[in-house]
Amino acid sequence: MVNTHSSNPERPEPSVAGAVAALHEVNDWFVREVLPLEPALMNFLRRSWRNKSDVADLRQDIYVRIYQAASREIPHPVKPFVFAVARNLLINRIHHDQVVSIETVADLDAFNTPADEPGPDRNAMARQELRVLMAALERLPNRARDVIVMRKIEGLSRPEIARRLGIGEATVAEHLTRGIRALTEILQGEIDLGAAP
Repeated sequence: MVNTHSSNPERPEPSVAGAVAALHEVNDWFVREVLPLEPALMNFLRRSWRNKSDVADLRQDIYVRIYQAASREIPHPVKPFVFAVARNLLINRIHHDQVVSIETVADLDAFNTPADEPGPDRNAMARQELRVLMAALERLPNRARDVIVMRKIEGLSRPEIARRLGIGEATVAEHLTRGIRALTEILQGEIDLGAAP
């Protein structure tokens, strides 16, 4: 009888070799992409979980879940995936404990906010700055405003703007230059007025 399987112990079967290669790929990915996120992850866990002595265990549980998922398919992008796993684990722990107190999670919105997103104060400031910018844009001549919006907000190229408005590229450049200069003067005036006693 002839043995059809390889009996060479130094040369694994193709499926085993593929599994070993995949394992190395996951290990390399984990070290390269996930571990550098640990400071932000730990900060998120410390802010979000009442019992600080659980944080190291939570981190390990998160790493296990991430690694298991990556062994099936490496996720992209990494950071949102890591924080989604962390958020889901915390939610599962709260459900498991059957106790949801105000002290368990300092801010329930933390579950929906990645660790490096701006806080409410920065969001309010950004909204105010946007209102000021929109008011300043309204004070520009129509053509200058249209060109600035198309170029800076919609991201159109100068040739695309020229085609859309039926004007030459040089005219687009002129409107853009004059409009930005006028916008800067308007905004500078707002800042100076705001800083005046």
